[in-house]
Amino acid sequence: MKRCIFLFLGMAAACLPVFSAEPAPAPTTSGGAREGEFQVVADQFADIQVLRYRVPGFDQLTLQQKKLAYYLTEAGLAGRDIFYDQKYKHNLAIRKTLEAILKTYSGDKNADEFKKLAVYAKRFFFSNGIHHHYSTAKFVPECSADFFKGVLAKTDKAKLPLEGKSLEEFTAAITPIIFDPKLDAKMVDLSPDIDNVKASAVNFYQGVTEDEVNKYYEQLKEKSSNKLLSFGLNSQVVKQDGKVAERAWKVGGLYGPALSKVVFWLKKAVEVAETDQQKEHLRHLIKYYETGDLEHFDQHAIAWVKETEARVDVVNGFIEVYQDPLQMKGSFESVVSIKDMEASKRIAAISAQAQWFEDNSPIMKEHKKANVVGISAKVITVVGEVGDAAPATPVGINLPNPNWIREKHGSKSVMLGNIAEAYNHVKARSPATEEFAATPEIAQRIKKYGALASNLHVDMHEVIGHASGRINEGVATPDKTLQTYAGTLEEARADLVALYYAMDKKLVDIGVMPSQEVGKAEYDQYIMNGLQTQLFRIRPGDNLEQAHMRNRQLVSSWAYEKGKANNVIEKISRDGKTYFRINDYEKLQELFGQLLREIQRLKSEGDYNAAKNLVETYGVKVDQALLKEVHQRYEKLNIAPYQGFIQARLLPVTRGEEITDVKVEYPNDFLGQMLEYGEKYSLLPVRN
Repeated sequence: MKRCIFLFLGMAAACLPVFSAEPAPAPTTSGGAREGEFQVVADQFADIQVLRYRVPGFDQLTLQQKKLAYYLTEAGLAGRDIFYDQKYKHNLAIRKTLEAILKTYSGDKNADEFKKLAVYAKRFFFSNGIHHHYSTAKFVPECSADFFKGVLAKTDKAKLPLEGKSLEEFTAAITPIIFDPKLDAKMVDLSPDIDNVKASAVNFYQGVTEDEVNKYYEQLKEKSSNKLLSFGLNSQVVKQDGKVAERAWKVGGLYGPALSKVVFWLKKAVEVAETDQQKEHLRHLIKYYETGDLEHFDQHAIAWVKETEARVDVVNGFIEVYQDPLQMKGSFESVVSIKDMEASKRIAAISAQAQWFEDNSPIMKEHKKANVVGISAKVITVVGEVGDAAPATPVGINLPNPNWIREKHGSKSVMLGNIAEAYNHVKARSPATEEFAATPEIAQRIKKYGALASNLHVDMHEVIGHASGRINEGVATPDKTLQTYAGTLEEARADLVALYYAMDKKLVDIGVMPSQEVGKAEYDQYIMNGLQTQLFRIRPGDNLEQAHMRNRQLVSSWAYEKGKANNVIEKISRDGKTYFRINDYEKLQELFGQLLREIQRLKSEGDYNAAKNLVETYGVKVDQALLKEVHQRYEKLNIAPYQGFIQARLLPVTRGEEITDVKVEYPNDFLGQMLEYGEKYSLLPVRN
């Protein structure tokens, strides 16, 4: 999905009704408890805080809708193994090894070294593998390799994925894979002027070079009668008998056992689908998994966009390409949700004005859409997430990704309301706002309006940001023309649309915000995050790799540099600390408009060289002195830079083989849920 990971460290991000700046009344859980009785924070380790979300409104669904949500959730969980394997070829073997250790190790589990190994296991499960979920850099256990070898000797061998090896051979093979930081050090390496395929450990390619992959797909597209297909979306590229070939992800192909089970649950979902349109998009999705035919995926996407009446909805498939250095191959994910009827009024008000926003955009006239079609928008309540959407989750979604579908048939934009609510519970209590705000007045404005400002940014980022602009005729898709910079520039463009309009009186006129003070709060927290607080998420010495982080720094640092002559954003040093203060919000809005115009030009014209220069100049390199300072200041706050979620559990109530009800439970043990999933949803074999 065009995905919004829009979380400001230490700042609120809540789903509030219309434009009230006051906290909404605490909703109840399915058991009737008030928010104060619901434990949002479940665990904290390393740089991770694990949260819980509620699913308000589930009890009010019909039995048919509950069954649909349950079947779709199971379909997602059936594909869980796929994402592990996509991220790294040894992830499944490592996961099964850690599961065996945690369940059968006969030694002292209270020993310090074992506790360090347990933390590594939690980090592994949170990241769906050995590479950090955000930076994609490899992380290693803090316990010693010798201790790990001893642990394997005291673990039930029958539970280890030995795959024909002796324990000694298995130990010798897996230990360096886990402990050597230089072995497969980056899952995705986007460094310029290198072979990004060979440098990346992601399991989308085996034995091929970047040049070979590009030539393969150029020839494939040239031979195809349908040039609009998302070539390479659902396959691994390998070299067989000296020739480049694809291994399709489909039933009977790569990931066949897991996809067969996904299809099983999708077929049950079709039986209880709410509308004929929903049945149609699910049937195309099933055909896509059964055949690997990308035309069925496009037909599924078109039918999914047109389906706007059902209360229960799902995103399921090989969707986002952020994990691919070539921005082609989709990672498996599933998001099952129900529509929040009341909260959707705000986002629908923005969607209804999509053409006005496009017409009044600062981008060039020739890059504007003459007719913005089919944007549907809503706030959703997440029921369950898997794969590339969990445990770390976006707060906004806009799909489908193919530009031709978006231009001809429209798109769906959603905000994940209950996820934002859980984030707000934690962020609103964070001391980071006071620590990094340049003045007490700025901190107060953020605390008063920051939650609503964040919500409106997500709404506009997804609804009008990703849906805006057009690609010139004859220009290939941005993912192809802009290559490794495509994701960063797409997110920057969507952010800039939201930022440009955050200060526009139009939002007051349509009733979604009370005053332009909300827009100022958005500018305050965006610049603070883009120039400073997000640096807490990377290690000293590192530069930026992740697309959303590059995007936020690009936008903020470009505006800072271009506004220096007029002191639009001022860098302040006070008591040994650095602050950034906005002195002219109107001029900053103008700068955002100028950058939006240029980035849309890059995308519309496919200007790779200018795109590379822009991202590399403003979005990659980090001020290491500032990075060190940010870490020192955060150390005193005891805040984890990343959050993610334990998933709600849907439990069917049965009479014989008949489901008579479905209940929601809220587990509070992250590691326990991961082990439970390992028991129930391990469907793919370990491959050496």
